Amino acid sequence: MRADLEIIQDWIPAGSRVLDLGCGDGELLAWLRDHKQVGGYGLEIDSEKIAKCIERGVNVIEQDLDKGLGNFASDSFDVVVMTQSLQALRYPDKVLAEMLRVGKTCIITFPNFGHWRCRWYLARNGRMPVSEFLPYTWYNTPNIHFCTFRDFEALCHEQHAKVLDRLAVDHEHQHGWASRIWPNLLGEIGIYRISGAGVQDHRIAV
Repeated sequence: MRADLEIIQDWIPAGSRVLDLGCGDGELLAWLRDHKQVGGYGLEIDSEKIAKCIERGVNVIEQDLDKGLGNFASDSFDVVVMTQSLQALRYPDKVLAEMLRVGKTCIITFPNFGHWRCRWYLARNGRMPVSEFLPYTWYNTPNIHFCTFRDFEALCHEQHAKVLDRLAVDHEHQHGWASRIWPNLLGEIGIYRISGAGVQDHRIAV
């Protein structure tokens, strides 16, 4: 299983009802079903990935996330998951609000554009970074909303969401003491678990 999904599955209790937004080929849901007796649905817009979900026996719905989750009742899932899609959404704030509405907890992963490599590239070249970490040029990138960990946590605060867990990892999904001390500077990918109750109280170092 993909390294980020391996981390995420630890945060999903056995027997949970899960909604996976942008579920891809259904790898996570299939693993959770087979190993943790998890049920639920995946939402996906790519027809080839939908076909792979069906081959795996994963319940999948063709749906554009930017159009909301109005077809699901409030608190209808124990966990809502969205991996590496937040930055590609047209309305990430609205989708986050919908995730908090339909799920008791939410797990979200996204690339950190405050990482030191991005800062160094901009300072040195005065241009948007292109690297193994960010392999697209500014005009053909699928990432339309660039954010840092601080940006995301500010959005959580605005939506009265509480950050329950946070990991700042590198591109190999490893995390050490340095990324725990300076996550916004040294973390390439953020893995968050949040809920809609209370106000988040974690702080990010610049």
